[in-house]
Amino acid sequence: MTREEFEELVAEALDRIPPELTRLMDNVAVFVEDEPPADDPELLGLYEGTPLTDRGEWYAGVLPDRITIYRGPTLRMCESREDVVAETEVTVVHEIAHHFGIDDARLHALGYG
Repeated sequence: MTREEFEELVAEALDRIPPELTRLMDNVAVFVEDEPPADDPELLGLYEGTPLTDRGEWYAGVLPDRITIYRGPTLRMCESREDVVAETEVTVVHEIAHHFGIDDARLHALGYG
């Protein structure tokens, strides 16, 4: 799968997020990279920033939070295009959930681990 096709899958996964949630997303940008950091080669996605639940009156003038979805490990773990579509959607939801302050334990319990 080309990078362009993968980026389109990420965009489609973002489009499936309910509008009532996307309206609440604040100061966050989503990126696609080919590979994760060398120290975590199987990482599918990464959220970097301050979750909405941790922001206070001090939160102003900061760079946007960053969600990165990694193409390489996703393609290596999936056996079909359908698997890639499904895993990309799970990864996008997982990382957006971190933006909302939901931790890994809760995401795993909900099936987004």
